[in-house]
This record gives sequence, C-alpha cells and structure tokens, in this order.
Amino acid sequence: MYVMLRALKTHVEAPIVVATRAASTNAEKLEEIRERLAKGPNFQDFVQNPDNTRSEWEQYDGKLRREKGEEQRLRLPPWLKTTIPVGKNYAKIKAQMRELKLSTVCEEARCPNIGECWGGGEHGTQTATIMLMGDTCTRGCRFCSVKTARKPPPLDVNEPVNTATAIASWGLDYIVLTSVDRDDLPDGGSKHIAETVREIKARNSNIFVECLVPDFRGNLECVETIANSGLDVYAHNIETVEKLTPYVRDRRAHYRQTLQVLTEAKRFNPNLITKSSIMLGLGETDEEIENTLKDLREAGVDCVTLGQYMQPTNKHLKVIEYVTPEKFKHWEERGNELGFLYTASGPLVRSSYKAGEFFITSILENRKKRQNATEVPKEQ
Repeated sequence: MYVMLRALKTHVEAPIVVATRAASTNAEKLEEIRERLAKGPNFQDFVQNPDNTRSEWEQYDGKLRREKGEEQRLRLPPWLKTTIPVGKNYAKIKAQMRELKLSTVCEEARCPNIGECWGGGEHGTQTATIMLMGDTCTRGCRFCSVKTARKPPPLDVNEPVNTATAIASWGLDYIVLTSVDRDDLPDGGSKHIAETVREIKARNSNIFVECLVPDFRGNLECVETIANSGLDVYAHNIETVEKLTPYVRDRRAHYRQTLQVLTEAKRFNPNLITKSSIMLGLGETDEEIENTLKDLREAGVDCVTLGQYMQPTNKHLKVIEYVTPEKFKHWEERGNELGFLYTASGPLVRSSYKAGEFFITSILENRKKRQNATEVPKEQ
C-alpha cells in the first residue's frame, strides 16, 4: 500500500512544468485515493496482536450490521482477526506450489486461514486446497476475488500428475481439490478433474479426496464423470440463499441447479458423501438460512459449512452484517438437528477449512470399518 502511494506521488510531482490546472487535478485524484484507502481496513485490522488486552477487545463498539444506503465499511470485529501466516510448513508448501506451477484457492480467494492450514495449526496437520485448471475463471461472482476471463489459457496436461506428486510427498490423510469454472470447455474440465483424482488414488489409495467442483451448467454427464472418479466427498457450494443468488453469484449459477447437481451426484454414486457451504453476512434472513439448510437436506447433502462472508476488494460486495459467534453456534446446532452428518459453523469456517481435522475423516474411516466387518469371508 505504501509503495503504491509513493509511486503515485512521484508520478504526480515529477513533471514540474505541467499546467497548474493539470497538477491540481492530479493532486485531487491522489487525495481521493488516499481517502478511499483510509476508509478500508488496514494491515493491523487483519493481525491479532498478542499484546492487546482482553478489555480492549471487550470494548469493541463497532456496528455489526450496515443499514440500507450506508456506504461506510463495517469495522472488523475481534473474532475475525487472524495471525500472520508464518512457519516452516507454510514456506515449504508455498515453495512447492510455485515449483510445480500449482494454484491454490487458499491464495486466490485470500482465505484468512491460510497461515493456520498451511502451517499445520495446533495439531500439526497441513491442509491445502489445490485449485485445478489454472487461476482464471470464466465466471464473475460478485463475492469472489479469483481472476476472470471469457477464454482462460489452455489446461496444463501435466497438472494431474504434478498435483498427485505434490500431495504424495506431503503425507496427508485428506486433500481438497477445487477448481475455477471453465465454461469455455465442452466438458467444463470434468475429465481433467477426474484424472487428477485417479492419479492421487493411484499413488495412495488411503488418501481421502474431496472435490469442490463447479455446476458444469447442469450437465449431468460431467457430474457423473466426477462422481465415479474414485473421490470420497463431492462438494458443490450453494453459497447463499435463493433470494440473493442472482445478486451474489454469476448469472449462469442457479440455486435450483446447485441442488440438482448435489442430488444427482449422490444418485450416480450412493457411497459418496456430499457437501455444500453457505456464506452469511450478505443480507439474508434467519428464515432464508433455515430454508436453505432444509433444501440441502432434501437434496441428500450430508455435510454443510457456514462461514462469514468477507469482502476481498473494494470491487466486490460489501459485508452487510458481521454474524456473531453465538449465532454461528445456533446454526451449527440447527444443522445437527436437521440431520446433517456434520455441520461446521463459525466466522472463519470456509468450505475446505482444515478439512482433515473435521469429522468427515472419521465418518469415512468408520464406513470403511463397517464395510470390512460385514464382508463375508470366502469359503475355503
């Protein structure tokens, strides 16, 4: 931020001979930029300072909801402040990603948990969500910071092998694969994703693989390709409530289409665990959240996550409300009451947040044990 302002200042002040009127215009533009930056969150807003006393956090007096017509950003509440990503594990994964030319949604989506997940957190388990098919999406959802283009670069044919190679070297129990939308491809990239899953399983069949995939514009052949690729968890995010879907998501994404994709994935492969995610803080009501959870259960979805929407840049949707941890706890309890196998609900929860440490691994392991126990031994 400082470098950008410094460069702008040099650009404005260097041509001493320019007309006074032009200089005045440039100065006004610079001042406007400074004001815009001042209104946004600064670096300290995203860093949890261990020297802060508890009383300072308790004295937080910011508003949690932005009223209709208000343009001012909401101040970041204390429960959303995270630590700086550091550590050997974090550096190792980042270096390997660069070497193998792999993208991660952790970086592209500016996830606040990247330090904890890549660094291993308190349990030392590394979790990284690899983003397949490049870093450029054909869609432009208003909540997402991933780059967009009508025709992104061609797929990297080496990506499935490179991805499997990296994962095998990490010694993980659980890996999440996600991807950009590639509406420019006839199959939406479904065969590319399926090949990656098969490459991973070929190297270590004990790794649980979750795929957070696009809707493929409702093409059920693509859904079937992914569902029968050997993965364990089929994830597709509904993102928000039905009323807000046209406002929040790309016009090609539809609430009912998402439900159909999740329903059909389970029909193609009944052994799959299906999963979806909801962002809160975009102006949805409690009734709308309740209805969305019920719709997901009716679609046979097994696991659901709920997390706080965070505005990635000034160009994206503003946060309407910062939902309290107590409210997230309520939705966790409600999800469990509705019969989800697992409900993760919290301000910093993301669809792939620390997946290996959540209950999905236990669910899958228990299923394997039950299957092995019920197998009838062959007669001698």
